[in-house]
Amino acid sequence: MTKWIAAFFLCIFPGVSVLLGERFSVVVFNVENLFDADGVALYEDYRPPEEGGNYTPRHLATKLTNIVETLRLFDRGRGPDIVLFQEIEADRTPNLWHGDLVRFLTDHTGTSVQELLGDGWDGSLRGVPAYAWLFKAVADALPREYFMAVGEYRREGEPVPAIVNVTLSRFPITEQRTHQSPQARGTLETKLDVSGHPLRVFNAHWKSGASNAEMEVIRLENARVVRERLDEIFREDPHADVILGGDFNSQYNQRARFPDMRRTALNDVLGSQGDVLALRRENGPDLYNLWFELPPERRGSDIFRGNWGTLMQIILSRGLYDYRGVQYVPGSFRAAAVPGMNADPVTGLPVRWTFAGEAGAGFSDHFPIFAWFKVVEDDAPKRWVSLDNPSRDADGPTEPVPIDFAGARLDLAPSANEIADRQPLQGPDWVGRALRVEAVVSGEHPFRVKVGEEEFHIWSFDGELRQRIYSEYAPGDRIEFVGELGRHRGNWQFVIQHESWLKTKQPAAARR
Repeated sequence: MTKWIAAFFLCIFPGVSVLLGERFSVVVFNVENLFDADGVALYEDYRPPEEGGNYTPRHLATKLTNIVETLRLFDRGRGPDIVLFQEIEADRTPNLWHGDLVRFLTDHTGTSVQELLGDGWDGSLRGVPAYAWLFKAVADALPREYFMAVGEYRREGEPVPAIVNVTLSRFPITEQRTHQSPQARGTLETKLDVSGHPLRVFNAHWKSGASNAEMEVIRLENARVVRERLDEIFREDPHADVILGGDFNSQYNQRARFPDMRRTALNDVLGSQGDVLALRRENGPDLYNLWFELPPERRGSDIFRGNWGTLMQIILSRGLYDYRGVQYVPGSFRAAAVPGMNADPVTGLPVRWTFAGEAGAGFSDHFPIFAWFKVVEDDAPKRWVSLDNPSRDADGPTEPVPIDFAGARLDLAPSANEIADRQPLQGPDWVGRALRVEAVVSGEHPFRVKVGEEEFHIWSFDGELRQRIYSEYAPGDRIEFVGELGRHRGNWQFVIQHESWLKTKQPAAARR
């Protein structure tokens, strides 16, 4: 079915070209679980409320709206040229879906996904898979026409995974295949025609648990399968243009970060590394990880145990640094973090998805990452792109980059009390955001405060700070702090991330 989708659009859309030297964008985006509305899900939270879950068609509409809003960040609102999505739900009810994506788009021309999933929802479209809803939302909101490839599910007789990868491309998809490995999601490979030049794109989502040695064994198989395919490609053409992107569930410096792991999937098997000039050696490494372009303190697109994580990655072949076909634009790699939209302006952390409210809110627990490319016509594979200050560090630092909660812009924190005067705080609009709070302690065991008539638990990951709060404050005391609004196990809470976020308690005499 997925091959048919790509082939059909190749017939009805003539394809596009980029002018010589014109830039085009590649975005890698883990959307944090885009699930459909059929009510059948492996993840409990994504089942309907009547089955103990939290997910409704309105939640799907919100997720689609925020995905498209993120894509509008690129190319002045027109959207990226190529997008590699992760965490799109695999279709678990194919018997409820006619399988005709074009028919779905045509039948609902002029009706947005928000209208289809809102008040007009009658359940008749519950069999539409997540990738079809995504394609419809993109087609409605962006002026570009895209081709789509959807990762194939597990082999016959094996369980259907929860999620798969999806690739959108403004350039025609001429080939696609999914590379399977045991106990893991398949890696989607597509071959694109970029103005007559072949570009191979691998869309990966490896097994989770970056620090877990047992999970690394499964990732080793992920890497082995992809590496064998790369070796086939590079035997035929050592300068083939190849992009590998996705959520590798490994740190870019996995080998340096976790030296107790005898072999790492990303660095030891796949061959991702950070010495860009080594690509020029005939028998040297053939892949380069773009995180090495940035200073170490700026390497991060997600949160990993109080540190910045680099699970999202873009890795390039040597052919993207020569003067033939597709060429990388050096220095263009970034994480797409926009304060006030998908990033909290106080902490800079991702505003992740929440089920709060009737329709949910938020974006993802990962920032998208992106890079720019262009087409050259020199046909000079032995001529290399000029690089300013090229990285020569193959492995990267051994220590993670801690999240700088002490340096957070607390002056930008909105007042929770002023918000509470206008609307309930316990809703979707401010979840994941750091707010300035003046409250009254309302209870102990667990420690709770009240803002207006709404009650919140208080937590800190800093054990000493947590105990200080619990011991210094008693019911009836006033407390002032900056805290991240969220929910945990059904309870609303504020998380105080650093001692500087807590205003020093005044003595009783001073408070009178």
